[in-house]
Amino acid sequence: MVDIIGIGDASEDVFLQLLEASVNRKGTGVPKLCMNYADKIPIGRVDRLVGGNSINLTIGMRRLGFKSAFVVVLGNDEQGKKVVEALKADGVSTKYVTVDKASMTNHSTILNLNAERTILIYHVNRKYRLPKLEKAKWLYYSSMGHGFEVIHKDLMKYIKQYDVKLGFNPGTHQLRKPNAIAEFFRVSEVILLNREETQLILKTKSDNLKVLLRGLKKLGGKVVVVTDGPKGSYAYDGLNFYFQKIYDVPVVERTGCGDSYSTGFIAALMKGHDVKEAMRWGTVNAASVIQQIGPQPGLIKFAELKKILRAHPKFMPRKI
Repeated sequence: MVDIIGIGDASEDVFLQLLEASVNRKGTGVPKLCMNYADKIPIGRVDRLVGGNSINLTIGMRRLGFKSAFVVVLGNDEQGKKVVEALKADGVSTKYVTVDKASMTNHSTILNLNAERTILIYHVNRKYRLPKLEKAKWLYYSSMGHGFEVIHKDLMKYIKQYDVKLGFNPGTHQLRKPNAIAEFFRVSEVILLNREETQLILKTKSDNLKVLLRGLKKLGGKVVVVTDGPKGSYAYDGLNFYFQKIYDVPVVERTGCGDSYSTGFIAALMKGHDVKEAMRWGTVNAASVIQQIGPQPGLIKFAELKKILRAHPKFMPRKI
């Protein structure tokens, strides 16, 4: 039996370090990444990796000492083979990997400027299906493309049959179909979203984190978590609100920060720890990841995680 099964998409991730670009913050709304149109833009570095919310978590779980497996559909190409190689390199079970012989693997290009990333995503249209899964203690369900709903009946049946604890981190396509994912909110052990995703699912522009946490809790979940980038993370268990500041480190690139937080948070719960300790684990894992390029190279190992936490006993969340 595995400890946790991740379900989601995976992609080839190409990281480009921009040299000649700027951020336009004028006016209202989201800042704009600006480059000269129809020009040749030099870049300083290229990295080819693999990524995806659930693959990042399953690899991160292995490094923390848990047995994990990954459910994914890949294309029949070299990029798909690289995803499998990455899983095998960390000992993640590939028994639930399916190859779609008629398509390619998903692709993302990540533009990195001043340690912040802008991601260009190409999702291949998939014919998803849920394979027959072995019993697991936990399930992590995250980002998938169009057509994700077809697995829901079998997935819910599996969760109820084995009384599996669910970590739920819906992606963009899923958040845009709230009715399709409502039942998974209701049965979640923990829901993990960033602030912008929470605002999207709640259809609000409020930046009040208590308002966002309460709104998320009404959807379901024993524990709800909202991450807010360099501002820290927030959690609510129905009784108490908690805030955890970031573990301050030099930032190289932020891709995978949220996934690594989810990994550490759920790993702590799996070890029997409470919400406050889970926030510490998630924060330290995220800090390790953002010190390297890509979502997986910096995923922390258990011995290093414990070493950091022991060295900083006062690094704890506080009630708000």
